[in-house]
Amino acid sequence: MKKLFYSFLLLSSATASAQKDVNAKFAVANDIVGTVDMFTANHKNSIQSTRTYKSAAELPQNLKNFSYLADNGLVEYKLKSGTSIDRLALSEVNVQFGLPEQTPVFIDGYEFKNTNTKVYGDLLYNMQVIDRNGQKAVSITTTKK
Repeated sequence: MKKLFYSFLLLSSATASAQKDVNAKFAVANDIVGTVDMFTANHKNSIQSTRTYKSAAELPQNLKNFSYLADNGLVEYKLKSGTSIDRLALSEVNVQFGLPEQTPVFIDGYEFKNTNTKVYGDLLYNMQVIDRNGQKAVSITTTKK
């Protein structure tokens, strides 16, 4: 009975960590993904301008490849000249965890299939390997709990 209970707990925690966070609001600056919270908390003084899109249908052509992140809208930031924020490709995150570079990565439950996508280092707060339909994948949670 204990084994069944622990198996259920393990499965439900892995499932919960891969579900979309309904509060996640993504942002893009220079074709690099971040979150609105990340920019407002850590890089407020680096922002030159902001443009908010309420849905994927509103996105301009240069942001269409990020439409899968626009469930709660998408914010585009223009950063001040000379601003440098740590960033890396999701394929590099996979390598750090010993997974193949092309393994999709989940950020707040959103699946990033293109692991060439770059993200800001500030997002990499809580990372873990999860089992997603029998495949291992990195799951990143951007909110501090």
